[in-house]
Amino acid sequence: MPADPRQRRAARHAQSTEDAAASSPRKEPITVARITDAALEVVATEGYDALTIRRVAAVLGTGPSSLYAHIVNKDDIDDLLVGRLSAEIALPEPDPATWRRQLLDVFTQIRDQYLKYPGVSRAALAMAPTNLETLRVREGMFAILLAGGIEPRTAAWALDALSLYVSAYALEQSLVQNRRKHPDQEWVVSRAELERRFTALPADTFPQTRRYAVELTSGTGPDRFAFTLGLIMDNLSPSA
Repeated sequence: MPADPRQRRAARHAQSTEDAAASSPRKEPITVARITDAALEVVATEGYDALTIRRVAAVLGTGPSSLYAHIVNKDDIDDLLVGRLSAEIALPEPDPATWRRQLLDVFTQIRDQYLKYPGVSRAALAMAPTNLETLRVREGMFAILLAGGIEPRTAAWALDALSLYVSAYALEQSLVQNRRKHPDQEWVVSRAELERRFTALPADTFPQTRRYAVELTSGTGPDRFAFTLGLIMDNLSPSA
């Protein structure tokens, strides 16, 4: 230790600075996985509309420029999001005897993943998937359709139509949930209230709506989801 008090004080301060530097944790590096985690956090807490590169960077405690070493643009984040959700999907071994039930189960899993993150299904719309997990799920569903004897082109087109419906269904559900949180939610009505309004319509102008108000408002969301997928799949005929 230096004899001069001033030197001792300087040495003590220098030591304190070195100790602080040594004990401070190193900043965790930015990775694709962390970017995906942060993006999902934004969607889960703030909704898909809040998802921007700047917002993701803020969650990670960095600037947008740090993300561009790992992603190309916002569309790239969308691809990562859908890929992360697709990784949670379990695929069955295609069975010709139960292919409709298998396909319904896979699409139900996809729907449930979308519903966990409000509006995230928009990321799957108008996007050509490149993520390997997303492609894995599409490969699995395509294989199920082919195992059911569906001609390849018909299977491909049906897969697109079914996927579009599932994304749209999940998006509509997220919009309804979001609007229910708004103070002015008068237009979001219960099934009973909607039935009451239908039966109160003028009979000369809306005879069918009044007569079948119960049928028009019947069924839960999951009921209608399964019905619509079944409607498409039941019209797929195995190739000769």
